[in-house]
Amino acid sequence: VQLEESGGGLVQAGGSLRLSCAASERTNQIQDMGWFRQAPGKERDFVGRKLVARIHWSDGSAHYGDSLGGRFTISRDNDKTAVYLQMNNPKPEDTAVYFCYLDSTVRGRIWGQGTQVTVAS
Repeated sequence: VQLEESGGGLVQAGGSLRLSCAASERTNQIQDMGWFRQAPGKERDFVGRKLVARIHWSDGSAHYGDSLGGRFTISRDNDKTAVYLQMNNPKPEDTAVYFCYLDSTVRGRIWGQGTQVTVAS
């Protein structure tokens, strides 16, 4: 299974942006899907990544990191094995590479390649 992200780019502060992440094949062996981000200057390995949001696949419950739930919303499409991140009112400090991930019950964590989001002030 591979993950393909899209929707990143340049956005003005206070605007909106929607990130998408779709798996290359349908699977029901999912525990969670979600997003991490890695800000500029942070370590390039997994240590430098911080949770943005995740969605528990069995019941759709969502969890957000760093109080982002007021501006960001994660959603999913079960049929497409996809997750989305709606970013409203982004701020310059949200500038980062956003990585999609899938926690498989049999394959462990699978990462996407990342998509750059730049928020201009």
